[in-house]
Amino acid sequence: MKKKNVLVLTLALLLVFTTVFASACGKKEAASDNEIVIGVSPSPHADIIKQIVEDLDNEGIKVTIKEYSEYVQPNLDLAEGEIDANFFQHIPYLEEFATERDLDLAILGGIHIEPMGIFSTTLNSLDELKEGDEVMIPNDTTNCGRALLLCQELGLIKLGVEGVNATEKDITENPKNLKFTALEAAAIPTVYGDAAIAVINGNYAIQHELNPVEDSLAIEDANSPYVNIIAVRSDEVDAEKFQKLLAALQTDKIKDYIEENYDGSVVPAFTDSEGNKVD
Repeated sequence: MKKKNVLVLTLALLLVFTTVFASACGKKEAASDNEIVIGVSPSPHADIIKQIVEDLDNEGIKVTIKEYSEYVQPNLDLAEGEIDANFFQHIPYLEEFATERDLDLAILGGIHIEPMGIFSTTLNSLDELKEGDEVMIPNDTTNCGRALLLCQELGLIKLGVEGVNATEKDITENPKNLKFTALEAAAIPTVYGDAAIAVINGNYAIQHELNPVEDSLAIEDANSPYVNIIAVRSDEVDAEKFQKLLAALQTDKIKDYIEENYDGSVVPAFTDSEGNKVD
């Protein structure tokens, strides 16, 4: 009889523990519906997100900003659930990275474009380039191709392939025998003075007080396809909190903030998950 009572008591306690645990999990899940941890580059991405933190808080959604100084970890952390969304990259980079790493990530929508520019500490014009001059370009596949396409557009080289995956090996014509040096994109603004010219991503230029419009020798066209997007896990694209995040970012408030603070080095470019322009 005592053994039976002990067994009944044990089962009862187990049932209570299970119920409490399930309830706690349910509360945690409910809380997560009202929280977004978003990984961003420091500038301009973090600055843009800061503009809508209070707006979303008024809608019952807490936004926590986590800053990254490089391009690799934000996507890995998103895929592993360490963060809920990220905002630091353009579409070609996301697609290339997700394919290579087999990550199930998706585009929530586009926010802005950061034109890539060519900078120099010694030249006032690309016409001043000499035989064998050094050109620094990003070393990741997508941005390397983007930089080379810009050089081709400016008549410095010709490529034997199309698309963003071009590398130095795809250069078929190089009239001035320019020497291309590929480095980590984030490092180029700190050492670009060692080369004749350097192709620098807009966000990294901004971090080092370089304005792609005012300080560059040349810049990508304003219709650049490299829209910087919000990325989330594929099964959460339609989640209400993310739709509210996107709506908060695609407003006149954010458009005006970008236009008033970046002098053309960052351009508003609101798009939906399919890449369609949002007015």
